[in-house]
Amino acid sequence: MNASELRELSLEELEDELVETREELMRFRFQQATGELTDHNQMHYTRKRIARMLTIINELKQKELSGQEGEE
Repeated sequence: MNASELRELSLEELEDELVETREELMRFRFQQATGELTDHNQMHYTRKRIARMLTIINELKQKELSGQEGEE
């Protein structure tokens, strides 16, 4: 899922996707520890996806905060 697809999701959907992706990274770490992981790039791309999601979540929260400050 690329950044443009992630930006189309709501904040709740992004947070759910973040939880699932973190669980996926944890599974990759276990596979690496047991020697089952064959494609080590999967961990790299999963960490990148997590960072991308966190960035978009923070942007959405900043927009909410700036919108609320203008209403006060």
